[in-house]
Amino acid sequence: MVKLLRSSFEWFGEFGIFCVRLTKAALTPPYEWREFIRQCDAIGATALPLVALAGAATGVVLSLETRDSLIRFGAKSFLPAIIVFSMIKESGPVITGLVLSGRAGAGIGAELGSMKVTEQIDAMEASAVDPYKYLAATRVLACTLMLPLLTIAANFCGILMGWVANTLADPISLRLFLDRGFRQVAFSDYVPPILKTCVFGLIIGLVACFQGMRTKGGTEGVGRTTTSSVVLASLFVILADVVLVRLILIVWPLS
Repeated sequence: MVKLLRSSFEWFGEFGIFCVRLTKAALTPPYEWREFIRQCDAIGATALPLVALAGAATGVVLSLETRDSLIRFGAKSFLPAIIVFSMIKESGPVITGLVLSGRAGAGIGAELGSMKVTEQIDAMEASAVDPYKYLAATRVLACTLMLPLLTIAANFCGILMGWVANTLADPISLRLFLDRGFRQVAFSDYVPPILKTCVFGLIIGLVACFQGMRTKGGTEGVGRTTTSSVVLASLFVILADVVLVRLILIVWPLS
């Protein structure tokens, strides 16, 4: 137990030092815009099919499960609004965050871990190239930027497939479904989830880059890094969601 606590404190201490050094490197010009754009394309394009599929499946499940419950209480007309609010406020951001944790988290951890054990990162430092600026900062910023955009795609697919699932049981036009679903949605309902996804992306990028750049032990170490990147990123996303939901309820009490 004592050893576990000590290793946990050491991990958080090293993680804090990593965040400070990364922030300093990210804010110091010149900026690696070309690498940043490449990472945005790599992270967003590769995760988009998975995110769209996960969002669509979530919308179908929400429609099927919620429909029976609402029929029991005579509130079937509220189904479009429930699907829209569920996807926008909670299901879309969390599902997208977990999918990106598995896809981008594993990819970044494995890539940087391989570069670390093959001494490519040491070679970059010897060539006067800051790996924190070129490797870590670009990937962290790319995750932070792409997660909100991927969440919008997941929300779109979830709402669309929720309508399809509902139409198969009880035909309703898409226009009427969207009108009922978005009738009570205000702009303030969009802002907190978008801010929340930015935090999720930041967490995923930081954890994956940190785990990758501290890899040891050859190919076995790369495997451990990949696993730990996914597990820790997913865990921190869930914990951050709990904290952010409480903060959102305080800052936006009527959202």
